[in-house]
Amino acid sequence: MESFGHSFRVALSGGSHSPAMRVVVDGVKPGLALSVEDFAADIDRRRSGAAGTTARVERDVPVILSGVSGRVTTGESLVIEFRNEDIRPSDYEMFRDMPRPGHADFTARAKYGDEAAVSGGGQFSGRMTLPIVAAGVVAKKMLGPSIHFDARLVEVGGSPDSAGWPDLIAAAESEGDSLGGIVECVVSGVPAGVGDPFWDSVESLISHAVFAIPGVRGIEFGDGFAASRMKGSEHNDPFGEGLRPLKNGSGGINGGITNGREIVFRVAFKPTSSIRKAQRTWNVAKGSFDDLVVPGRHDTCFALRTPVIVEAVAAIVFADLI
Repeated sequence: MESFGHSFRVALSGGSHSPAMRVVVDGVKPGLALSVEDFAADIDRRRSGAAGTTARVERDVPVILSGVSGRVTTGESLVIEFRNEDIRPSDYEMFRDMPRPGHADFTARAKYGDEAAVSGGGQFSGRMTLPIVAAGVVAKKMLGPSIHFDARLVEVGGSPDSAGWPDLIAAAESEGDSLGGIVECVVSGVPAGVGDPFWDSVESLISHAVFAIPGVRGIEFGDGFAASRMKGSEHNDPFGEGLRPLKNGSGGINGGITNGREIVFRVAFKPTSSIRKAQRTWNVAKGSFDDLVVPGRHDTCFALRTPVIVEAVAAIVFADLI
């Protein structure tokens, strides 16, 4: 298994329609209070069921296989498993001949062979974010309450007006289409001086982890892309007493190193690739174009379930750095 991190390392295995998925976390300090109940709140935040989310229903109960004795971590590798129970691999058989536009069906087959295209989303599925959320819970406990993570959805379908989101989602769903969204994450309590320049800058590591989340299309810190349209006098962050920046156009990071202000970044999620609306695309079996209508159970707007996932990957980064 490939892993992310150095001192705090996270590796995943399994897939969306395999019997189970696992996360292995190394670098967990011994003596940390940890039980199955600790995962419930963040897992519930990711859970489907709300309007615009998938009809696939899973219990998502974590099983701690190793790394905990009683209710305390041992310092050994922490292994957590989630069973996949509500699976329908037959829904994906048609993608052998017609890879879904925007999905990883084609690239998975190009790299791993034909069967990779008919195993659901496999390791490319949003379901793989469940073990990431579990690792994020452990990372948050490692960091303690002084460092706080707060991610929220700030835009759906191009609209920042949350009151109008239900209507936008309902309209897209009735059309058999999908919507994307933007999540903003604020990390508070990180002291100045964390991170390194160049390859392991704080922005680089957060971006690396964020792009492991399926469906991410972009990330920006502080003023982000708007900074390119500003003057230096508008974007710069003057210092106040104790050299704490008075504003936060940089998103809490200068030269790849935290400056003591809140880390602020926004993540753009694409609209769900699997849609019921007919798409004209290539049919390998026929050797011609054909209409693809994707069956199965998919989120109209999977961005609704992503704030806790963004928090998790940020927590993993800072648990490794601090």
